[in-house]
Amino acid sequence: MRRFALALSLAAFCGFAVADDGTSVKLAGLTGTTPATWKEETPSNRMRLAQFKLPKAEKDKDDAELAVFVSPGGGGVDANLKRQEAKFELADGVKKGDAIKLEKIKVGTFEGKLQDIAGTFLFKAAPFDPNAKVTKKEGYRQLYAIFEAKDGEVVSMTLVGPAATVEKHKKGFEEFLKSFK
Repeated sequence: MRRFALALSLAAFCGFAVADDGTSVKLAGLTGTTPATWKEETPSNRMRLAQFKLPKAEKDKDDAELAVFVSPGGGGVDANLKRQEAKFELADGVKKGDAIKLEKIKVGTFEGKLQDIAGTFLFKAAPFDPNAKVTKKEGYRQLYAIFEAKDGEVVSMTLVGPAATVEKHKKGFEEFLKSFK
């Protein structure tokens, strides 16, 4: 019990707390809770505030990943939405409006946008390195939530993975966004 209390104290200090029903995430003065099936991971780079692995759907080869970012600027909401579009190739004959959906959302007290993209994901292990190798992952989908918080701080959450796996976790992602208070 003492170890559990120490672990919770440390996690709370870092902005996260693990509970039986999910992980508590604090950002932009708000707190939300992930679904319990999302497994917290060590962020793969220093730009990520948090990172989670979401279990794959039955026939998919890969799990999905959720990354949480908080940055002071970064070009604002519209510039970030365009950057997300550039991470995908659309299948031949697929119109942009059919592959990319955009809707308004509310995360806590903040107005934001939710972008839903399907196509071939252009994965780069080092996303900001123009010379990084691109691996094409067909049949992928991304849900991208973004909003501007106080003082121009941009908060975004990227859920990306095989289309069926993302669909499996879409409701949980939407509930996660609605959980912020």
